[in-house]
Amino acid sequence: MSYPPPAGYPPPYPGGYPAPRPTNGWAIAALVCAFLFAPLGVVFGHVSLSQIKRTGEDGRGLAIAGLVIGYVMTAVTVVVVVFGLLFLMAVAESVTQMRTDGSSRVTAAPGPADRLPEFVAPKNLGANCQYPKGDTPASIPVTPPRSGRVPTQPATVSASVTTSQGNIGLQLDNGKSPCTVNNFASLAQQGFFDNTTCHRLTTARAMKVLQCGDPTGTGTGGPGYRFPNEYPSSQYRLSDPGLRRPVVYPRGTLVMANNGPGTNGSQFFLVYGDTHLPPTYTVFGTVDATGLATLDKIAARGVAGGGDDGEPAAEVKITSARLD
Repeated sequence: MSYPPPAGYPPPYPGGYPAPRPTNGWAIAALVCAFLFAPLGVVFGHVSLSQIKRTGEDGRGLAIAGLVIGYVMTAVTVVVVVFGLLFLMAVAESVTQMRTDGSSRVTAAPGPADRLPEFVAPKNLGANCQYPKGDTPASIPVTPPRSGRVPTQPATVSASVTTSQGNIGLQLDNGKSPCTVNNFASLAQQGFFDNTTCHRLTTARAMKVLQCGDPTGTGTGGPGYRFPNEYPSSQYRLSDPGLRRPVVYPRGTLVMANNGPGTNGSQFFLVYGDTHLPPTYTVFGTVDATGLATLDKIAARGVAGGGDDGEPAAEVKITSARLD
């Protein structure tokens, strides 16, 4: 015997309690994909919320969780990728610098090496010297040299560097590396080298140089601009593997230091003993007998701390550098 429902109560459902609402499939997919592939989880989450709003299905909480987790995981992935790329770039730059930097440590015993190639004047020698802005600002204020065509005559230009250890006479090779000589002459006439120190002496078997030309004395300073290599690089094609093989830069050579091709600035090597380097360091002159005697005296004092590469034990301060 059945009784009618009390007054005020709704009638019972004909088939019992109503069936539960189905869970939106996109909401489940959003949560799963948020862990597997976060961007897809974000897309599915937005699709799910749109469908739930339209159909009234369950799963809103799952969709929101998928969205939140997807956004967080995407952000974390982006940060990791960016830092990973920066790390790889830093490693690659360090490796490149170790291979090409003029201030890299060269201590290995020299093996067989070729002599510097015979000079054959390029057709455009001195025709278009350019000194574009470099990656770092000038260590001290200086005006870049004049650009465009520069004279290749006279073939040699005399210069003198006065240091706290003695005089160093130079013959600048204007007939082979006119853009480089133009740069050195400009810096010397502006007093760029005055009261600077020669910050590095190398006494290794493969490399015997005194490095100067950095007003900061750290090996990282320069004039704020850069310019391309000249002789001996000008004697090779860019694809020539010979550019990577060491050649002998003989005693008495005046050479530009660099941080890779086309990064010449103000730093230079005074070579007091045969030195093995790839032919990517511009030769722009020679050191006279008086200068070599001064360099030999400096080298005899050795490197501060007793190594074979570093700050000279005898302080070498350039008081002036001028054209004669």
